[in-house]
Order: sequence, then C-alpha cells, then structure tokens
Amino acid sequence: MPQLPMRLGVPVKLLGNPELKSHDARRAASAPHLLTSLGYLDAIFDYLHHHQISMYRMSSDLAPYATHPDMPQFHSMVRDSAAELAAIGRKARELDLRLSFHPSQFIVLNSPDPELVRKSAWDLLSQAEMLDAMELGPEAVVVVHVGGVYDDHMAARARWAQTWPTLPEPVRRRLVLEHDDLRFSAADVLWLHGETGVRLIFDHQHFWCLNPEGADMRETVQKILATWPDGVRPKVHFSSPRTELRQLVRKDRKTGKSITVNAAPVWTGHADFVNPFEFITFMRVAEGLEFDVMLEAKSKDLALIRLRPDLVRYAPDVAIRFGLSLSAQGKLDAEEAFLLAVEGA
Repeated sequence: MPQLPMRLGVPVKLLGNPELKSHDARRAASAPHLLTSLGYLDAIFDYLHHHQISMYRMSSDLAPYATHPDMPQFHSMVRDSAAELAAIGRKARELDLRLSFHPSQFIVLNSPDPELVRKSAWDLLSQAEMLDAMELGPEAVVVVHVGGVYDDHMAARARWAQTWPTLPEPVRRRLVLEHDDLRFSAADVLWLHGETGVRLIFDHQHFWCLNPEGADMRETVQKILATWPDGVRPKVHFSSPRTELRQLVRKDRKTGKSITVNAAPVWTGHADFVNPFEFITFMRVAEGLEFDVMLEAKSKDLALIRLRPDLVRYAPDVAIRFGLSLSAQGKLDAEEAFLLAVEGA
C-alpha cells in the first residue's frame, strides 16, 4: 500500500518571508559560522512547519568556507558544531521534515583535473558529514550532476564511474545523481547506476529538454525510482519552463549603440511558478508510483503554496496523493491569498 501522503518540497530561499536567511552569507573577514546558519535554519523550520511544507533543500553554503583551501580557520566548524547539528536534526525529525543538499555546478566529479575532483569530493564530504551529524536517515541526500563533457561524452561519463569508488564512504552513502538538460540524459545516469549503484533523481523538465534516446517517460521514471533501496522513498524534481518573451540588450553592429531586442524563451529556464496542468499530467503518467517532489520553481515556497489549491481545484485525484482533500480548499485558498494577490482564481 502507498505510504501517503507524498511530500512537496522547496529549495533554499523562502520568499513568503523575506526576513528569513538561508545561511550566514557574511564575508570571511566577518568570521561567518555554521552556528549562525543553524540559527537561521531553525527559524526556517518553523516557517515550513507553519505552512505544512515537509521537504526542504538546505543551502550548500550552510557551513561557510568550511572547505576553502586557503582558510584553515574554518575547516573544523562542522566538527565543532556537532551538538548543534544533532539538535537541529532532532527538530527536523520531530517535524517530519525531509532535508537535502544540492551543491553548485562547481562540484565536478568527472573532471580530467584531479585537483578539481579532490576539491569536489571534499565539499561533498562536508555536506555528507553535516547530514550524518544531524542523524538523518538515508532519505537525506546530496544531489549532484554528472559534470562536463570535455569533448568526449563517453569518456567523461566513464570517468565519473571511475571516480565513484574513490569517494569517501559518507559521500557514497548520501550521494544521488541527477540527469541534466544539456549534457547527460536519463539514459546516461541509468548507465552510471549500472556501473556504480549510485541512486538517481528523475527531473521532469530535464527529461523533456534532453532525451536523445527517445525513452518513454513512465518507463524511465520507474527505472530511476528502482535505484533506491526498499524502505527509502525516492524523490523527483519538477519545474515548468519559462514561456515569457525575453528582452535582451545588444550592440547594434552598424551603429555600435545598445539596443533592446526581443528573444524567444529558452526552455531550459525555470518558470517562476509550476504550471498545474503540466504537473497534473506528469502525476497521472506516474500513477501508482511513490516518490516525493522537489519543486524547482523560481518563486520557491510561493510556487508550492499556489500549486496546492490548484491541485485540489483541478485534480482531486492527484491532490489526495499529497494528502490534500477537497475539505482543505478553503484553508489553502486563504493561505495563498495571504501571501499572493490572485485575481480571477
């Protein structure tokens, strides 16, 4: 039987309360610290609980400069904050909050440069150690992409597989791999799972942007979900592409003056909100499959707060999978109205 409800989650910055900070962003001269970030995180947890948001991606800068090679004064902050990490992890468990990290694009495990790979592994180890210190279960993961192509797609893919056994054990235990929208497809990461056993993330928008193999979506989702062990719920990423006209400033070749030109949208860009009809369609394609969903819309928590009443309104069959019933419509509409001005709803 499915273990309902599935979760909807949001990443890092919360727009419903601009005063909430995701991490200590002070420069090194001001001695930023993980302890300060954990204080911010505590307030974020309260906000998430208030709005019944049960999944959250923490900032990859939670421990500022913790792996900066030229700043050894920061290197021990994760170890020195063990008690505070345990406390915030306990609060996350009490609130039934699923947590994760998703490091930046500068984390590259398939680079031909061994020093970049070493530095990337160090960054990943720091984040895995924080999840361990929080005493979080195996559903708390660190998400990465394959990396660069470096003029040889197959060699770059193979190099990632070769790096895998060299990674520290906490990294291999927490790491999950996501296909992307430009370089490595879902088929590529499934190949890497076969070589390494790494768990995988399905990304809906990336699948549409890069699927040269012409793979079937439901079949692909099933294969990717199957890379997770029994008893650990997988998660997927969902976002809608931007559709707005873009206006770009460019130099006129004849006059040398700056002019504004109209440009079509780039489908790899994320929209501010989630198109509810795209989301409903995907969830119906994935009927009977169980996973949590990280929303990667640019309006973060506001997108989630907008999507929930839309699901109840337009697709009660999908809404119920997230624990949203028709009786919740009024409360969800009121929450949306409190944070967003909606006309014609």
